Amino acid sequence: MRKGLAHVAAALLIVTACGNTDPLSQMQPGERGRVVRIIDGDALVLDTGQSVRLVGLEAPAMNWRDNDPDPFAEDASRMLEDMVMGREVRLYYPGLTRDRYDRALAHVETVDAKGPRFWLNEEMLRRGGARLRVYPDTSAGSDALVQAEREARSEELGLWQEAAYLPLQARAIERETRGFLIVLAELGSEAPVPAENYGARPACARSTADRALVIDIARGAEALCDLPAGTVGEFRGWVSGGRLDLVHPLHFAAQSPGD
Repeated sequence: MRKGLAHVAAALLIVTACGNTDPLSQMQPGERGRVVRIIDGDALVLDTGQSVRLVGLEAPAMNWRDNDPDPFAEDASRMLEDMVMGREVRLYYPGLTRDRYDRALAHVETVDAKGPRFWLNEEMLRRGGARLRVYPDTSAGSDALVQAEREARSEELGLWQEAAYLPLQARAIERETRGFLIVLAELGSEAPVPAENYGARPACARSTADRALVIDIARGAEALCDLPAGTVGEFRGWVSGGRLDLVHPLHFAAQSPGD
């Protein structure tokens, strides 16, 4: 490895430093609207017809058109509904404003007097209604969400009572395993970068110590390429075909071997 753990720790400190500034004040203010429908725990619809995807988190999916709801999906949807249904909200954009489905990619804050003020993205994580999931093009302000998830996990709130969302040991990963997962692993050696021509080429690839999984580290998380072999931590990302796609530095959390 090139520069060692000290270099990585310094880089992550810069990424995760929150300061005292309200993250929403640093974002582009967006439109207002009244919430008329909850799709699931991280998506809603305004009275303007605009659908909104709450960025920085991944709630269990209701799977309206195909399979049964994911574990805790109905609870997460109800959690969001109880906070915001019928209330006026304002959107705040941390980067890219629309996805390919024309959903607004936003942080959402209640702005009426019908109940307490909620920053919905943070509150869903704090209540255990979702897991942290960050995309590089909407990542501004996401460092402030890390503590909210940490608190919910320590208190075993919401979905953290469900085995489906607890960290999975790397050795339990099979070729058929798919989905957005949190994986507990010990890093091994460098691995070949895949040659397929899909998406952006990762900055590097690392195997786990037991060689059960390869972690493809995106260029936006390139500092993690310098983690030394033997580093133990949680790595989160989309898992498919025995590989995990790690796209943001906040998707890694170091642990001591005894944790």
